[in-house]
Amino acid sequence: MRLTAINCFYSCDRIKDEFQFLQAQYHSLKLECDKLASEKSEMQRHYIMYYEMSYGLNIEMHKQAEIVKRLNGICAQVLPYLSQEHQQQVLGAIERAKQVTPPEMNSIIRQQLQAHQLSQLQGLALPMTPLPLGLSQSAGLPAVTSSSGLFSLSSILASQAQLAKEDKSTRETSDSHREEDGDKSD
Repeated sequence: MRLTAINCFYSCDRIKDEFQFLQAQYHSLKLECDKLASEKSEMQRHYIMYYEMSYGLNIEMHKQAEIVKRLNGICAQVLPYLSQEHQQQVLGAIERAKQVTPPEMNSIIRQQLQAHQLSQLQGLALPMTPLPLGLSQSAGLPAVTSSSGLFSLSSILASQAQLAKEDKSTRETSDSHREEDGDKSD
């Protein structure tokens, strides 16, 4: 009888240890699962952001292509009314305009970014954000490829999103300070 009680006690103790081990394992797996779920939602958020950027860029590209097509049509309609000398000048200018080099594109993008940032920051008194990696101020600009151009553009858009967040948080902070000052004056 005594041997069975010891066996039963030993078995219960072993079951308790195994249960605690399984419970600890379950807890660590649950933490890992929660971590993976949060990473998944973060990845989905990034995917949606990049999809929206891609869609916006695609729309903008088609819009610019349509503008170019219409401007070419206007040039073709007006060209016959010009004198022969002016026609040659215009045709030469059109051909030169069609031959944009990657360094020129880099320079144009940098100028547009700086102008856009200046217009956004004029009333905010915030320092300008540094240019993204592909758009440095150095004389040796990297050549623009489709992948580096898109990377630079995504960096630009990300910096603009960060500026918008900072602007919003600055406004919220100043609003909360105004409310606190209003409460103190009462």
